[in-house]
Amino acid sequence: MNDVPNRVPSHAPLDAATARSVQDELRSRVVLDESGPTPGTGHVTGVDVAYDDERDVVVAAAVVLDAATLTTIEEVTATGRVEFPYVPGLLAFREIPTVLAALERLTADPGLVVCDGYGQAHPRRFGLASHLGVLTGLPTLGVAKNPFTFTYEQPGPARGDSSPLLDTVDGAEVGRALRTQPGVKPVFVSVGHRISLDNACAHTLHLAASYRQPETTRLADSLCRRALAQATGL
Repeated sequence: MNDVPNRVPSHAPLDAATARSVQDELRSRVVLDESGPTPGTGHVTGVDVAYDDERDVVVAAAVVLDAATLTTIEEVTATGRVEFPYVPGLLAFREIPTVLAALERLTADPGLVVCDGYGQAHPRRFGLASHLGVLTGLPTLGVAKNPFTFTYEQPGPARGDSSPLLDTVDGAEVGRALRTQPGVKPVFVSVGHRISLDNACAHTLHLAASYRQPETTRLADSLCRRALAQATGL
């Protein structure tokens, strides 16, 4: 794993105002001028989290795949406590500590990290994928199930069709609505760190060969849910 030089100050429990200040400082470190790895090469890792809000328990999963074959190389989980309140736009502060703990348990190189959520497609341009990328130095992207606060035109019906995901205030393109399966609702892809939007979409299509969601997300989601049930005895 890469060093995580900002780990303690960046995810320690904070009030919302301080958390926004941390976002502002870390956002300046996001790298947006790299293309990222070639789809189908190296490793790709899915990360996801599951909560038990009644017990304040959060479980994170990281699943490393061979990018060429999409076979599983390694899977790990980590369990933590939810130590930051639910505040829209600041969800990363609830998830980052446990996600980092899971990534640090990997023995395989994670390669590209795919988050179930947002990168630049975030009101403050700093969603979980960007936050995680800056802290780890890894290339990251976000693939979300809904467009959050942004607007888009429906992409064409064919696999691979896409349309810009736009900020309603300044019209900036913050991601893309991407059709991963014919006639199925699009997913919403955004850059996290050290990857281009075109390449992020190409990776997403490669990873979503059979389903709407990338295989990385499907596997990480299933693993963290199973781990949460085991951790809470449900």
